Amino acid sequence: MITPFDSSGAVDYQAAWDLARYLTSHGNDGLVVCGTTGESPTLSTEEKLGMFRTVVEAVGDRAVVIAGTGTYDTAESVEMSKQAAELGCHGVMAVTPYYNKPPQEGLFRHFTAIADATDLPVLVYNIPGRTSRLIEVETLARLSHHDRIVATKDAVEDLEFTRRTLESVSETFAVYSGQDSFTLPMMEIGAVGIVSVAAHLVGDQIQAMTTAARDKEYDEARIIHDRLMPLFEALFLEPNPMPLKAVLSQLWQPVGDPRLPLIPPTAETVAAVMAALESAQAV
Repeated sequence: MITPFDSSGAVDYQAAWDLARYLTSHGNDGLVVCGTTGESPTLSTEEKLGMFRTVVEAVGDRAVVIAGTGTYDTAESVEMSKQAAELGCHGVMAVTPYYNKPPQEGLFRHFTAIADATDLPVLVYNIPGRTSRLIEVETLARLSHHDRIVATKDAVEDLEFTRRTLESVSETFAVYSGQDSFTLPMMEIGAVGIVSVAAHLVGDQIQAMTTAARDKEYDEARIIHDRLMPLFEALFLEPNPMPLKAVLSQLWQPVGDPRLPLIPPTAETVAAVMAALESAQAV
């Protein structure tokens, strides 16, 4: 879920409340709050806690609220997870510690410390293209045996890696796609769903696609997937969530510009997203 800002650049909690309600009414059965689509690196601790509180109040038990609590700093991630639990979040998402490329044993201890800190289930976010460190299959397999490390958001964009993960982790450990364009191919080999960017705009269609895939109705799912693929691609013509926020401001209600170092997207990118969205909805 994006983090809305007002015209001064402050977090717009009313818009966040409205957006959470809107998303859960349009195909989303869970919301990740203050992930990187939510511009978490630019949010203060107070702002993150305010977002957690706002979204929990907005959706109650209508949807699962997952708090993005992971940072490079294990101690900070542990403390944020404790506070998310106190605010009523249903789980936490922890991204791979970035920049310094920790060894696999360091990653294992980092995620274990977060999981040991609360009773909340933990979603481990594997996105080496942004963090410069892959959580290797063997590490995921070790983590999967922790009672509270229950799933991974797999944005590795490598189906063979996903296949090996599914073969290696515990039976109760779930794999979610972390990239909209990979959702159907990953579900065809055993993933269970998607932590989506595009579901801000086409949540009902993505829900229909994932439901069809879970029911092994792959021909129906493929029709929806192919229809949405141009939108998936257009949303990443520039860094996420720049295009998404601009389009939401046009089609839903103002959600503000991204915070620096992100900037508003070009008019050409916005036009490409709008065209892809119009095509996706022309059924």
